[in-house]
Amino acid sequence: MRLAAKTLLAVSLAGCVVSYGASAKAPAPAGDPPATTAQQHSDTRFTAQDLFALSAASDPQISRDGRTIAYVRRSHDIMTDRARSSIWLIDTRSGTETPLAGGADSEAFAPRWSPDGTRIAYISTAGGRAQLWVTWLASGAAAQLTGLPASPSSITWSPDGQSIAYTMLVPGDKPKLGAAELTKPEGAQWAEPLEIYDLLAYRTDSAGYLKPGFEKIFLISATGGAPRQLTFGDYHDRGPLSFSADGRRLYFSANRRSDWQTDPLESEIHAVDITSGAVATLTERQGPDAAPLVSPDGRLIAYLGYDDRGRAYENAQVYVMNPDGSGRRSLTANWDFSASQLQWDASSRALYAQYDVRGETRVARIGLDGSVRDVARGLTGGGLDRPYTGGSFSVADNGAIAFTGGEPTFPAEVELTNGTATRRLTNLNAALRDTKTMGEVRKITAPSSHDGLMIDGWLTLPPDYKEGTRVPLILEIHGGPFAAYGPHFASDNQLYASAGYAVLSANPRGSTSYGAAFANQIDKAYPSQDYDDLISIVDAAIAQGIADPDALFVTGGSGGGVLTSWIVGKTDRFKAAATQKPVINWTTQVLTADNPAFFGRYWLGAQPWEAPELYWRQSPLSLVGNVTTPTLVVVGSNDFRTPVSEAEQYYTALRLRGVPTKFIKVPSASHGGIAARPSQSAAKAAAILAWFDQYRPSPAAAP
Repeated sequence: MRLAAKTLLAVSLAGCVVSYGASAKAPAPAGDPPATTAQQHSDTRFTAQDLFALSAASDPQISRDGRTIAYVRRSHDIMTDRARSSIWLIDTRSGTETPLAGGADSEAFAPRWSPDGTRIAYISTAGGRAQLWVTWLASGAAAQLTGLPASPSSITWSPDGQSIAYTMLVPGDKPKLGAAELTKPEGAQWAEPLEIYDLLAYRTDSAGYLKPGFEKIFLISATGGAPRQLTFGDYHDRGPLSFSADGRRLYFSANRRSDWQTDPLESEIHAVDITSGAVATLTERQGPDAAPLVSPDGRLIAYLGYDDRGRAYENAQVYVMNPDGSGRRSLTANWDFSASQLQWDASSRALYAQYDVRGETRVARIGLDGSVRDVARGLTGGGLDRPYTGGSFSVADNGAIAFTGGEPTFPAEVELTNGTATRRLTNLNAALRDTKTMGEVRKITAPSSHDGLMIDGWLTLPPDYKEGTRVPLILEIHGGPFAAYGPHFASDNQLYASAGYAVLSANPRGSTSYGAAFANQIDKAYPSQDYDDLISIVDAAIAQGIADPDALFVTGGSGGGVLTSWIVGKTDRFKAAATQKPVINWTTQVLTADNPAFFGRYWLGAQPWEAPELYWRQSPLSLVGNVTTPTLVVVGSNDFRTPVSEAEQYYTALRLRGVPTKFIKVPSASHGGIAARPSQSAAKAAAILAWFDQYRPSPAAAP
């Protein structure tokens, strides 16, 4: 998400600043009197109400001939306070857009072209529940193919276009234990029956408490009819799916071992015979093998994976093998980045993969000889509230690449590149571009005080920022912790900037996109020197004359909540803090979070009863006795990743110590969905700003 960058700016003691540009203010109509500063701010600054006006592009799927792109447009409905998705078509020559599916009464997403380009399959709620639909482009006719009890996913066309495969949850029997010898009288209103669970991970942040059953693979005719279940068993068979060139086999990944519940990373590539249903396992190493993709000529299968060495982070490598599983080799063993979203070149001689580098997202073309070159840059689309890396792309047979991109002041648009020239095809936020002045985003780099490791960050400045003036600074820390910020849109940052704050989004050690060694600096030691990295880049913002050293604030969510709580236990430099959905106590986190087989084993290297001293030493709760910083605590009421009890422990501890605090629960919000509803996203940002404003020093009087 970039516009043309401005020239390199100042070089100071801590490093350099690079500007990524800002939108210009709309000129006042001729003849109008000049507006006051207050009027200018109310008219042109980004506000909470503007969250409902944001739109973003995602999942651009270009046709094989490169003439048309189907993409998902995400917008917000002010009446329902929810995001909605619709599918649009773009003529790549004229830029003309046409709606395909979804709208005010239904949602549509996951468009996938048929091999001959005459039809598009997708998921739609037009019939009430999410089902598989197909639209015939020549006539515009659309048909609902399924009437399923659960939503299909991972839809994939067969090579001849006659069938579509998908995955779906197959309900299972609820666990039972005992039987009460009671007879319910007719018309009686009794309590709900007991809820019994027998899985290790019995709830997830996205789905809540899990219904019994397993995800399985199905096949249906592309003109409708009864679907046929292809896989069976008490384990999940997941997408993405890929057909063999002759359409006789379907490749997928799964952990089909008996210990699948306690081995959270393990998976292998399997092939199911369409006719017989026989399943063959093609890989066997310890570690995840996933996302199989058959080459156009049918001679190779590409997939992603890595050797599980028990570390907190590994790069996903690109592998190829023969269709029978022989000849496995990595194409990226010497490439220190993590690949995703594989696509074959039409020639079958190379693959395209998305990856992140120093906070920016790109597409690389990876040859079968291991050569790598970038073919698209500036991808974006990791989310709306915070500036995470992300985005998506697809490739036509002629090498044209459709992707989500743009500049860091607005959400993602659809862009098209031939490897040299890039065109933007949509302008989903035109009204905001014409009327709003957004905060400029600049890159900042600083050496860590711990060991000189270079740390990147991005400063979002107030829209009316004047060079040489100091402003209050909010250090906003990303989650993960294995994730990365970059020059990407963030509604939270823009709202904070509109209130007069500079916002610093940094990538301390442990962040992705800087290589495996950089990420694993916090392996079995989180938090640790990531604290020093963050303080160092704050000092850089001060040294450059931007941040007011007497008006520093800190916030962050998830892993950022961990580090926020850690920071206020280490220093009193920050005037106020807001820890969002934090981990406070690693013992309770590991035993109550939605992936109990993963966190203790991979992040701390032991279970709580095996290393209680380690768990306590790494817990922000161990530092609460040092905290004097006024600290707001925020969490979603349906958060199963960093459960509500984590935030409650911290709030109670702060109250017992007499530290100024308040506790905010976002109703019905999950960990990943804490900013999903615009009104809640706005209210959360407003509450954090109000908390900081209480402790924001008054501006010094002019001499």
